[in-house]
Amino acid sequence: MTASYAASYTAWPPGTDPKLLRRDVARAHEEFLSTGRAPRPVRDVVRDSWQRSRSRGVDPEVAGSRLPALAGPELRAYRESHPLAAVLPVVRRLLVESAQESNELVAIGDEHGRLLWVEGAPGLAARAERIGFVEGAVWAEEAAGTNAPGTALALGRPLQIYAGEHFVRPVHPWSCSAAPLRDPDTGRVIGVLDLTGGDHIAAPHALALVRATVAAAEAELRVLRLRGEIPAAVPGALPGAVPGPVPGAEPTGAATCRLAVLARDRARFTSPYGSLELSPRHSEIVFVLALHPRGLGADALAVRLHEHEAARVTMRAEISRLRRLLGPHVLGSRPYRLLLPASSDAAEVRALLARGAYRRALAAYPGALLPASAAPAVAEARDELDCEMRRALLQRGDAGLLLSWLERPENHVDAEMLQAAISALPRESPRRLMLRTLLERA
Repeated sequence: MTASYAASYTAWPPGTDPKLLRRDVARAHEEFLSTGRAPRPVRDVVRDSWQRSRSRGVDPEVAGSRLPALAGPELRAYRESHPLAAVLPVVRRLLVESAQESNELVAIGDEHGRLLWVEGAPGLAARAERIGFVEGAVWAEEAAGTNAPGTALALGRPLQIYAGEHFVRPVHPWSCSAAPLRDPDTGRVIGVLDLTGGDHIAAPHALALVRATVAAAEAELRVLRLRGEIPAAVPGALPGAVPGPVPGAEPTGAATCRLAVLARDRARFTSPYGSLELSPRHSEIVFVLALHPRGLGADALAVRLHEHEAARVTMRAEISRLRRLLGPHVLGSRPYRLLLPASSDAAEVRALLARGAYRRALAAYPGALLPASAAPAVAEARDELDCEMRRALLQRGDAGLLLSWLERPENHVDAEMLQAAISALPRESPRRLMLRTLLERA
């Protein structure tokens, strides 16, 4: 299995026999349930999803959702009010009609993973009922384990799940391809489109078909808006949707805003409402709030940003300016907090290190976290990440990784890493002499 396949969102690597892959993945699933480790040929995206499913208490032996389903008038009312009801004819024309002939099911879910429509081959629909894949059921990852619609929502991108890649064992006979549906005005995820059936659904062309249908549905939504046939999108709200959370549903846990802070003095903040570069002080504030999802009071936030007590008086004015910049739907008060789940490139590097993906972690670590910042909380996070990276590379003792680290100008005088690289290289390597010269200078 190549590194590109390990990180792939498509299920079949080139030249692989699907039947052999089914067998190997089923064995890996058994080993994961027994030991908590997922060996090859499991893709990174599947292994990560298995770990999330397990940590959330999903039972791998029980099919169906742990959350209650909607039915009857309640489901009908919710479907009629959802913005995706307007594009249902497009999906039926492009996907459902052919699915009936190809023994496939097409499902449209909302942003929480609740299936609003499940249509296609009648015989297959009857089989799907046995695993709880029915209209009104929640197939978010935390409710039903690894599956294409739920995991696509968790990651915010298209993907396929093949056979034994499902976390729940009774779902192993099935395969599925899914892609999120986004509001064309705000970019916010408003649902998911899924194609479910046999092994052939994990072939690349199936995911391409789903993505093409999603693109057509999103284009139709935009046209209907321009014609005034459906309301325009309101930032922070789903147009036409029932206000508040859907009964029995939970958030998918997918990050809806992201902060890029590595090798940058000014952070890049991206949310469903756009992307912008923050000032150095606003970069520090947003980064600290991302570390504390429950929020911080003015004093608690100030002490993490300033060395001196007197500087705290400026905090409220700074937050007020930041709220005007980001909007009240992103930054809340009492306590100060981000209203959208947040991720950062720094957190992603730490996650890669935690699971031993050192090569990917180093590639994702272009430099120090907000290097110009002197804020105590930022400096502490910067030092911790740097120490974690150095410790991981030293423990691994891989000459290639150590040399990649030392090639960066800021690391030329890192004596400990220079010595480790010298020890890791073969005795006959000509690079040892160069490294010894750098070590003497260091």
